[in-house]
Amino acid sequence: MNIWVFIVACITLVAFLAHLAIGTKETATLAPDPSETERNTHWVQAMCAFQMLSVDLLVVAAALFGIAFVDLGQLERPAILFFGLLFFLWGVAWVVQMKALRRTATSLSQLPHWLVWFVCSALLVAGS
Repeated sequence: MNIWVFIVACITLVAFLAHLAIGTKETATLAPDPSETERNTHWVQAMCAFQMLSVDLLVVAAALFGIAFVDLGQLERPAILFFGLLFFLWGVAWVVQMKALRRTATSLSQLPHWLVWFVCSALLVAGS
């Protein structure tokens, strides 16, 4: 068993559960009045995209559990590094988006998701 990959798989599974339960509830509170057609279309699109990430988190967690417990031979290191790169890119995308939005009321320290993704990336590189 690769303990580093297992740790990241567990973190990702927790992120999936939090995303599904807490994140969905929080995002649902942003629903506009039903009479606002255009804003409702955008909100529904955002909710759908939000749930697509839930699926991604679940698939990544499952893949990482598989990598942690199954000997993939020569494919193991490239697979781990692929997911390390994915987590790194998630972190970069988060930071870039936060900076691009320029909302002074919300800082990187208030939404530290990026830090989780960078830590997961580092753990996977360590486990490769």
